[in-house]
Amino acid sequence: MNLKDLSALLGLSPTTVSRALNGYPEVSEATRLRVAEAAKAQNYRPNTQAKRLATGRAMAIGHVIPISTQHEIVNPVFADFIAGAGEIYSTNGYDMVLTIVPDSDEVRAYREIRSKGNVDGIIVHGPRLADPRIGLLHELGLPFVVHGRSTGIAQSYSWLDVNNTRAFERATAFLMDLGHERIALINGLESMDFAARRRAGFEKAHDVRGLCIDPRHMTQGEMTEAQGAQNARLMLAQPDPPTAFVTSSLLSAMGVRRAVEEAGLRMGRDISIVSHDDELSYLRNGEEEPIFTATRSSVREAGRRAAAILLAQINAADPHAAPVQELMEASLVLGRSTGPAPRHRRV
Repeated sequence: MNLKDLSALLGLSPTTVSRALNGYPEVSEATRLRVAEAAKAQNYRPNTQAKRLATGRAMAIGHVIPISTQHEIVNPVFADFIAGAGEIYSTNGYDMVLTIVPDSDEVRAYREIRSKGNVDGIIVHGPRLADPRIGLLHELGLPFVVHGRSTGIAQSYSWLDVNNTRAFERATAFLMDLGHERIALINGLESMDFAARRRAGFEKAHDVRGLCIDPRHMTQGEMTEAQGAQNARLMLAQPDPPTAFVTSSLLSAMGVRRAVEEAGLRMGRDISIVSHDDELSYLRNGEEEPIFTATRSSVREAGRRAAAILLAQINAADPHAAPVQELMEASLVLGRSTGPAPRHRRV
């Protein structure tokens, strides 16, 4: 099937179908989805080589992946983001170029990508506070979209993020509504922007209620099951242990649950847990009923949206158009991990 046949099937002009497939902003979201679904159902694929010759573009999007273990990108959330972005690339005839580098070679990698001209744009992952990559990409003149945001950057740029501050304020306030006053935060690395915003939300909920935070009940690190278990174990052994935990990932929450059960306590009765759920395809928060009460946002959908924003930027008639900035809200789903604050702690 060619573009003309797909246009006739949909009852749309070839121009509209082409613009929908290439992420042009003037095409409505409903039309874009309708065209994308029809293209997938009909196994339509644009002729990439012809588009390269016609447009002079590489028809590829770059992702630079640092390999340091002290980095959010090692989190398997990345795989689902790439899956979502890949759907949009494939529909629009774009390839994906992954560049794996040590953290120390990241600047060189971006400069080499620009000089080779083998991609039309970049998606930036795991933004840090005052992330220098944003200024670098502005300097190089490469279209880019940041998955997340970077506090401390004065330049305007395109980004797609989850409202992490609001999500963690809401999660913490929910526990307070259940009577919890000693609440612990097991966070990601707070040099990462998302984790700093989550801590801000946790602190804001305490400020609004006039409650003090025990500094022993806040910790940061790589979001792993071991991190959750180790930190929860230490906190539960304190004289005034927390009665509830807010964690930055389901993996961390699973570790907290292990520590709770090792202490002879019961999740949802003696200790409450609220986590963040990226709605991953391989790590489900239960099947029909959620295990953990969680703030939920689909990282796969974030991949789709970030890719669409970048393609629209690449295909925009005005290269100096205003950046697109999109904030996704997380929903709060109730699971079996939360309950009223216990009056007495069972030892």
